[in-house]
Amino acid sequence: MQSINALTLTPDVNDWLLNSRHPRILHVFDHACNLINERREVLSIVTPQIGNGPFNLVVEDEILFSEHLYIESAIAISDNQLTLADLTIDTNNAIPWPPRPNWEVLHAKRGNILTQIASLPITNNQPLLPNSLVSTLSSALANADLPVSLTVAKQLAGLGQGLTPAGDDFIVGALYASWIIHPTNIVRVLAEEIAGAAAPLTTSLSAAWLRAAGKGEAGILWHEFFDALASVGRTLAPHVICLANQAGVAKRTYSVAVQETVDKILAVGETSGADALAGFIGLLAAWREETGISNE
Repeated sequence: MQSINALTLTPDVNDWLLNSRHPRILHVFDHACNLINERREVLSIVTPQIGNGPFNLVVEDEILFSEHLYIESAIAISDNQLTLADLTIDTNNAIPWPPRPNWEVLHAKRGNILTQIASLPITNNQPLLPNSLVSTLSSALANADLPVSLTVAKQLAGLGQGLTPAGDDFIVGALYASWIIHPTNIVRVLAEEIAGAAAPLTTSLSAAWLRAAGKGEAGILWHEFFDALASVGRTLAPHVICLANQAGVAKRTYSVAVQETVDKILAVGETSGADALAGFIGLLAAWREETGISNE
């Protein structure tokens, strides 16, 4: 039996451990193991290489779960302890990690964030999804049009391949942008309703990400991205690039730190990070068109 300590966990992880009676293993990878309980709630046990997330239990060792676990491995939960086959995880000293970014601060800086995003050389990334669906969802969310958003989100849910299909990733990114552009009292209802409608139509893991986004929760890479966006113009030195346009040369500024966090998101999965980022950028672009806010 190998004993390892948990480093961090979230409130949802605590609830999962307290209230799961018949959990089973959903997926096993080298650096992550996903569990699912009788209510189809997901818990991800991950190494520091993956890091914090809304439903992640981060353990201290760079352990290869694939060398210890398989789908049929036994699971036991007791006080401050989770046992998976020959692995025992002690959660007693795990530090709580808050999965919710400071949306209020980001909302107050939404104009500056729009300028930063428009300056990044990534705005042409497009997911392999019907353009009519992604553009309609972006426009509907920009206008806080819940009926249309629900209709389109249900069509996008589960669309694509993999554990987190492209349609779901796009919705998740769009929901993150919604938390920035809309006041909390509006987006709380909008995001929760959309996530609730889309989650039953896709995979269990993707549904977990959708529900987390519906509550305004995000993974560590998005936290770092938002922190970099909020810090631009205050403590981070900007990097200046020039982009040619029809009128000549227009100057754009963006933080090197922002680009670095974007690159990390783009590296997630085969296209998951890119698809979520497309949803985020697509909604900001639609909101810019609706409000007439300039990027210059």
